[in-house]
Amino acid sequence: MMKEIISRNPEQTQEPARRLGLYIRKQHLSCAMALTGDLGCGKTCFVQGLARGLGVADGYYITSPTFTIMNEYPAGKMRLCHLDLYRLSDPDELDYIGIEDQMGQDSVTVVEWPDLLIETGFVFDLHIHFEFDADFNRKITFSPSGQAGINLLSNLSL
Repeated sequence: MMKEIISRNPEQTQEPARRLGLYIRKQHLSCAMALTGDLGCGKTCFVQGLARGLGVADGYYITSPTFTIMNEYPAGKMRLCHLDLYRLSDPDELDYIGIEDQMGQDSVTVVEWPDLLIETGFVFDLHIHFEFDADFNRKITFSPSGQAGINLLSNLSL
């Protein structure tokens, strides 16, 4: 089961993410998502929509954690952990940033450039791939992993 959308602007990238966040918040689900795709394809834009759906206050400006590695935002009774592993080169570095402390119950973890974490055997509930089509629109492909991912995707009306 895979779903795909074409986004022509930031609002069309954020809207399905906002709906996904609303569903996660309503169900109070902890989950992990892997975001892949080239620089500038809309990964952080997607996380901005997800944050709003999860209930992260408008006062928080959602930015890419490229240099900080991780940004954490309160989302009601949950929290959003946004990681960017682009600058890490070895899976051992994950221990230094305390990644295991951030993931788990009452958290939604979104990881850009997740390859190092995947190398450790970590399994994401949902993989979301971003790429440009021939007209420079964003093609966003959602692929579930396991039952939790299937449930997330089946309840997301795209």
